[in-house]
Amino acid sequence: MTPLCALKFVPRSIPLSVISATFSLSLLASCSSLPSVSIPFIDDALPPPIVSGGAPAKWGEHVDLTGGVVITDPAYVIGPEDALDIAVWKDETLKASTLVRPDGGISFPLAGDFIVAGKTASQVHDELVKRLEKFIPEPVVTVAVVRVASYRIYVIGRVNKPGDFQAGRNIDVLQALSIAGGMTPFASEDDIRIIRKVDGKTVSIPFQYSRVRKGGDLSQNITLKSGDVLLVP
Repeated sequence: MTPLCALKFVPRSIPLSVISATFSLSLLASCSSLPSVSIPFIDDALPPPIVSGGAPAKWGEHVDLTGGVVITDPAYVIGPEDALDIAVWKDETLKASTLVRPDGGISFPLAGDFIVAGKTASQVHDELVKRLEKFIPEPVVTVAVVRVASYRIYVIGRVNKPGDFQAGRNIDVLQALSIAGGMTPFASEDDIRIIRKVDGKTVSIPFQYSRVRKGGDLSQNITLKSGDVLLVP
């Protein structure tokens, strides 16, 4: 058998750096005729996207990595402009990547048009199974949230980095303050307000940072909803 890459002995008087460079060039030239192999990049530090039903998705399976995958938690509530990948096992015709419309709905073959906004991936999975059972016995459905665009909170006032922030998971008040770079020295930490829309009305929820910081009232550290405004006076 002829070796793929042959080595040649060189005199000891030649500097080691020259030997190394010569070996590298020789190795590349000898192996240039080998077929190229494409090795996919997999980041083992990141979990797969949320998947409801079936086996967990792998990176690159029903996921467009170039579009920017956002990892979410199972309790994440889907909203408009989020991206979903939906597939039915062993049926290539029942597979779709879809954006949630502004009205909160999507369309899927056989299942028709229905609302997914306000539901988790698991709830969307159950709804699809219910609708597809009329046509397919015991359908195995996979629902993956592959891009989050609807969950957005706003932090304004005396923080170091005020603005609107898009998150791939639900966050609480303390986490929002951290994302905004923390409060400035002149902030009124006990007069913070969460401004929220509830049934078309605006409500103000108080947040006293000093009490939470001391561990006296952790119930104030509520989970923020999409669209909430954190006001730090």
